[in-house]
Amino acid sequence: MTPLINLLAAQAEVPEVIDRIPSGFSYFVIPFTVGIVFFLCWIGVGCVRLLRAVPRTDRLRLWKSLFIPKTAAKNIKELFCDCLFHVKIWQRKPLLGYMHSAIAFGWFMIIILGHIEVALFVPARLNVTRGGLFYPIFYRYFVWMNPGHTTLRGAFFFFLMDFFLLYILSGIALAVFKRFRSIVLGMRHTTKPSFADRVALYSLWMIFPLRLLAESFTADLSGGSFLTIPVNQFWHFLFGDKLWFMPCWWAYSICLGLFFAAMPFSRYMHILTEVLWILLRNAGIKPNHPRKGVAEAEIYACSSCGLCLDACPMNVQKKNLKFSSVYFIRFLRRHNEKKINAIADKCLMCDKCHALCPVGVDAPALRRAQRATVNNSLPYDYSYLGCPEGMVPEPIQTYSSNPEVLYFAGCMSHLTPRIIKSVEKIFKAAGVEYAFADRDGGICCGRPLMLAGKTDAAAATIAANKKMIQESGCSTLVLSCPICFKIFKEEYHLEGIKVVHYTQFINELIASGRLKVEKTDRKMVYHDPCELGRGCGVYLEPRAALSQVGTLVKASKEYDESICCGGSLGSLTLDTHDRAKISESSLDSLLVGKPETIVTACPLCLKTFSEAVSNAKYLTEPVQVKDFAEVVCEH
Repeated sequence: MTPLINLLAAQAEVPEVIDRIPSGFSYFVIPFTVGIVFFLCWIGVGCVRLLRAVPRTDRLRLWKSLFIPKTAAKNIKELFCDCLFHVKIWQRKPLLGYMHSAIAFGWFMIIILGHIEVALFVPARLNVTRGGLFYPIFYRYFVWMNPGHTTLRGAFFFFLMDFFLLYILSGIALAVFKRFRSIVLGMRHTTKPSFADRVALYSLWMIFPLRLLAESFTADLSGGSFLTIPVNQFWHFLFGDKLWFMPCWWAYSICLGLFFAAMPFSRYMHILTEVLWILLRNAGIKPNHPRKGVAEAEIYACSSCGLCLDACPMNVQKKNLKFSSVYFIRFLRRHNEKKINAIADKCLMCDKCHALCPVGVDAPALRRAQRATVNNSLPYDYSYLGCPEGMVPEPIQTYSSNPEVLYFAGCMSHLTPRIIKSVEKIFKAAGVEYAFADRDGGICCGRPLMLAGKTDAAAATIAANKKMIQESGCSTLVLSCPICFKIFKEEYHLEGIKVVHYTQFINELIASGRLKVEKTDRKMVYHDPCELGRGCGVYLEPRAALSQVGTLVKASKEYDESICCGGSLGSLTLDTHDRAKISESSLDSLLVGKPETIVTACPLCLKTFSEAVSNAKYLTEPVQVKDFAEVVCEH
């Protein structure tokens, strides 16, 4: 142990440039320099081209957002949490989160520390013409120790560099292991890498082991700490005093150069583009085209991590893996029109991939934009709406000259009249003065048209409905369909009118004492509808109300991980057999707590689960499927 202790003590000396390397240059840095210059040129041209495709008003909004304290703080938080620490992955899959953060944050810290060392000890080398690109990266090669000058600063930086190098190596080890046994890290499926992905991936895997070898070979000359010094002693033990270290430095530089050269064509482009995407997103700028402008930043922000593969409800069947968001975005990059359209039309639009994406890539929105570019210009028959030109709906049936509430049931609720009857009974029991906007049918909210890419038809429908609602004189609009709720909340812009889902409104009635309910011991499980939960963030109110009338048990997947019922109107091409498989998977998730009643707050989910339960021959105990309003009404 004595030689090791002596060597560690010697690391307290300050590194200085020695005379034998006056230029601070060696030919081995060329591969890295070529790779990084190519990458910087590529990313620079790409950013200029991308921002030029963004409307001028949006560019101004982006620029102004950088100086708004609240937005700036949000940007900083998300850049660290999403890009470096990968907090969202940590929260769901800790081992996978550790792997990503070890590589991302560890590498970030090594780069920062390398530049700090150069700034402190050889500041002249930060100049680009004097090695600014490569000097901080290969600092241990160019700067030796000066035995005549001692300070703790040298040892401190050596320790930090070794610590973060070890941190990265642990992440690399997990990444290699994941390629063979991904299930251990919580992933049932992983994406198939392209050729460029493989080049970048294998280069990345080799960069840090080679760095360890290179810095260990020269640790007795250039300084080291708890990791590099013992490895250095091991090499001396094997090979004697003369270590041939240049091949390792060359290999390290080549791997770095290959990684940066392959990066623009691989999944690892997300490392920088997700930064731009976060800034654009937080500025409130949304894509209006599936591939141009903001959308380009979004699709390149996708890391192809594969979390959406497991999240997608269609993947209950292996044949549908190819329709997942990760492959849709990959084909958007490649401009493969045939595959893009097929995948865009197949999606259920349940939004689960978006909810679980570590950097918030909104693949469903990109799919809608793709559908719009294909379908919006096609001829469309408005006759089913009953009023193709002005699209003026039927007069509202009012129960009061100044109704407190306007109730809009929606198309799907009209196909499930028991929901409407229950809602009306609750309103009357609570003494709510209300008007029924679409008692005789009325017209659609516009959401199905938007999902199909018929944006012009949807805009005309929204305009007619908006006029009807504003003329009603109501202060609150209550909706029983989550699909209607999402579109009214996001697209109608009803100034002065409160838009709520009936689960929220009924919960308020119970909490305020206007609606009296009785609690029983009946076991219930609540299913989060996609549009209500992930789409609008309504999770707590339905559960709060149901807990007042029964005993709630948990599903295996709930809140933002709730599984789509399979009946979604979002898919234009998914067949009934595939839908049935999804419904079965979702039903299994709901039954883990052995509930007596499955409760949902969506007419489409109610219909789908009712059919799934009746077809589930494996059930040993009877299970009822009821709507939220039905359950409250019964109590």
